[in-house]
Formats: sequence, structure tokens, C-alpha cells
Amino acid sequence: MVTGPATYWGGQVVRWLVADPDVELIVGLDIKTPDVRAPDIRAPDIKGPDVRGPDGTGPNVLVDRTEYVRTANSYAALASVVQRTQVDTIIHASLLVNSTATSGRALHEVNVIGTLNLLAAATAATSVRQLVVKSSTLVYGSALRDPAWPREDLARSSPARNDLERSLVEVERNLAEFAHDNPATLVSVLRLGEVLGPDVDTAISRCLGRGIAPCIAGFDPLVQFVEQQDALRALELVIGRQVPGTYNVAGDGRLPWSEVASMCRARLVPLPPLLTGSVAAVLRRTGLLDVPPELLTWLRYGGGVDNQALKRAGFAYRFTSAGAVERFAQASQVASQSWRPASHSSDVTA
Repeated sequence: MVTGPATYWGGQVVRWLVADPDVELIVGLDIKTPDVRAPDIRAPDIKGPDVRGPDGTGPNVLVDRTEYVRTANSYAALASVVQRTQVDTIIHASLLVNSTATSGRALHEVNVIGTLNLLAAATAATSVRQLVVKSSTLVYGSALRDPAWPREDLARSSPARNDLERSLVEVERNLAEFAHDNPATLVSVLRLGEVLGPDVDTAISRCLGRGIAPCIAGFDPLVQFVEQQDALRALELVIGRQVPGTYNVAGDGRLPWSEVASMCRARLVPLPPLLTGSVAAVLRRTGLLDVPPELLTWLRYGGGVDNQALKRAGFAYRFTSAGAVERFAQASQVASQSWRPASHSSDVTA
């Protein structure tokens, strides 16, 4: 089962599973109806009739060995779908990581209540043997005295400052309790860093793609990225090899935000260091600049995580942070042909 098949990440996971002849049944559960004919999924033509979903919110769409079920924000249909299909693996790819994409209430329903319903379904079903969750390094937050390279076992240094971070922290706390109480179920959590790629839509990628780099006056933080293909390959690794544990997913090294702007030929647009959130909210409401609250501390203090645990699990990154930015800039056609990235070897995790 894949939650969030209408998202980029869930759609890619469905695409891999459809291509695997050993997978007997794929169930996609989402609050939206996925475009099953989209090229990023590449599923066969629809061959079965539409029927109402088990929670009555939308149709099931049958695609070869794949069944899509539309559900409510809370994913209330999970228990009945898992019980009916007896799936052995659940890939939870529907967690929201952009607070401006939905309301605070919907954010809590999708992230917290949806995950609780998922865990309840997995607990009740004896068939579930593997649970993979796509999370975010936003669980660490960003503060002045944070370590440069926090590891997966490090607790955040300050309370969550916004609804999104609070929801992700609560989700991971519930996941840890589930893993402790259900040792027979293999649980993997991937904390993705700031992802850059031509197919990934984030607040940062939208700004850089428009040639705009929001910043906070007086601050030039060191930031870290992961290239979209590396993020996808990390998901594929833990799903295919059944690798348990929690892992940061981010490229080697960090680089100054001003250099990211230069590489992408984006103009730095400063926000005031005082009342930053209020000014950003006004710009967001007027449609001039979309900087979610969770990114304001990132633009002030930067961010980076230790990525060694995933390497020890057998993963090899193809792109550093600087390489991810360069690849994004080239794909966005905003970098010159002669540009070459500077070396950041001194800022690579040991």
C-alpha cells in the first residue's frame, strides 16, 4: 500500500512497484485522485470499472494490479482497506511538509490523525510486515546553537515553533512508539532534507526558479540540499532491501545561501531581521513572495544533518549539496554554460 500516490513521491513509488512483476497488488490511498495516465507513473490503461471507495469519499480506480482509493484527510479508510487487501508493506508518502499548501486543521488531520489511523490499521492487521515513512529534517528545527551535523538520535534543542514542525515531531514520536510495541514490523523513517530537482515543487525551488532568493538581512546561512534522484534512490533502497531505522537523507556539504542564489542567478530579496514572520506573512498573502514559516529560521540560521547512517546502510549519494544546486540550476536554464561549482570539501561531514 502507498499513501499519497497523487504526490510526486507516492507516484514514483507506485511506478517502481508497477514495474516489479513480483508485486501482486498495489493499493494507493490518497485525498486526491491520482492521474494514473501521467507519464511519471506510467501505469497500464484502466481496465476495470469504477466503484465507490470503502469510506464513500471517492471511486476506486483499478489499474492492472493497482487499486486507487480516494479517502478523507484523516485517511479513515485505512483500516478497512488494509483488512480487505491484507497488504504486507505500507509506504507512507503523504506527509505534508509545506504549511502554506493547506490549512492548519488539514495539516493536523493529514499528518497526525492520518498517521495514527495508519498505525492503528497496521497494528490490527497481522499481514503488515514493513512500514516505510517519508519524513523531513524539519523535525530538527533550526536554532543558533544547534550542532552543525545533527545525527538521527539527537533531540531538537528547542520546542517546535510552528504547526508543521509540531505535526512532524508528533508523527515521529508515534512512529517510535509503534516500532517499540510492534517489533515484528520493520519500520523505516527517511528524513529528507531540502530537496532540489526539476520535478519537485517546493517553496525554495519555486523561488529559485523565478530568479528570486529570499533572505534575511544580515544573515548568510550555510544550507544543505539533496538532489531529487538521490532522495528517490534512498526510498528505493529502504523499501527494496527492507532496511529498518531512521535515516537523514541529504547530500554532503553545505554552502552559503548567497552562493546558491548566485549559482541559480537568483536575486537576493532581503526580509527585515525583526518582525520577519509578519512581513513574510504579508508578502505571502499578497502573492509577492511565498516563504513558509518553517523556512524563516532556515534562512536565518541555516541547516544541515549528518548523513553517515544511510551510507553505512549501503547508500551512495551521487550528488553533493553543491551538485544538487548546480543540477537544479542547469535544469532550470538559469546557469551559464561556463559556471563551475566551488569546492566545499572542508564542509563535508566526516
